[in-house]
Amino acid sequence: MTTEKTIDGTATEMPSPAAPRRSRRGWIVGAIAAPLAFGAVGLSLAQNSGVTLTPIAPVTVSQLAPSAAIAAKGEVVEIFGNKFILQDGSGRALVETGKQGEGGTLVTKGEAVTVQGRFENGFLHAALLTRADGKTVVLGPARGPKPGGLDWAKDKVGLGPEIDAPALTAKVEAAGYSDIRVTGRGPRHLDMAAKGQDSRERLLHVGFDGDIREKRSF
Repeated sequence: MTTEKTIDGTATEMPSPAAPRRSRRGWIVGAIAAPLAFGAVGLSLAQNSGVTLTPIAPVTVSQLAPSAAIAAKGEVVEIFGNKFILQDGSGRALVETGKQGEGGTLVTKGEAVTVQGRFENGFLHAALLTRADGKTVVLGPARGPKPGGLDWAKDKVGLGPEIDAPALTAKVEAAGYSDIRVTGRGPRHLDMAAKGQDSRERLLHVGFDGDIREKRSF
């Protein structure tokens, strides 16, 4: 026996709940990033997003001076969270390592390291850490586009903008700058340290389109 009733002999299909609308941008990001999950062949993660920082010859700690690109080599003698003291025969310097150094496990006491970065307000803000065995650790803000965006997704599958660092360096030189060093990368630009015609060092914002702007002087 059944308790079901049929009303006027007609069955009516209940509408399914409407699926949430997905933004077109989100759909595009997902479509571009999808090949990563399935092992897209021939698309390198660092194909366009990787930019090599210009190696800087280290100076002694006592020679550290305000600069957008400078390096020092020494021994880790004290660690304070994401900061540590670098010491050589000439003195000590306080090194700041950002989020990656939080917890105090990035380096160990007694370790020999070379630190490359920006020296400002008495701190060496590390961008690159080189260990005694030659292994390097890139520090500071994430290089390239912020994760999750369209530019980031394009970079991940090798569809990001072509970055011709030598050509951009040549443009900076043609604009009257010298001693040019690549210090980092933004979503659509490179950060470069260079000396102006007055011999003062500048931190430059160099767009992938060749546009050059001075961010600050040292």
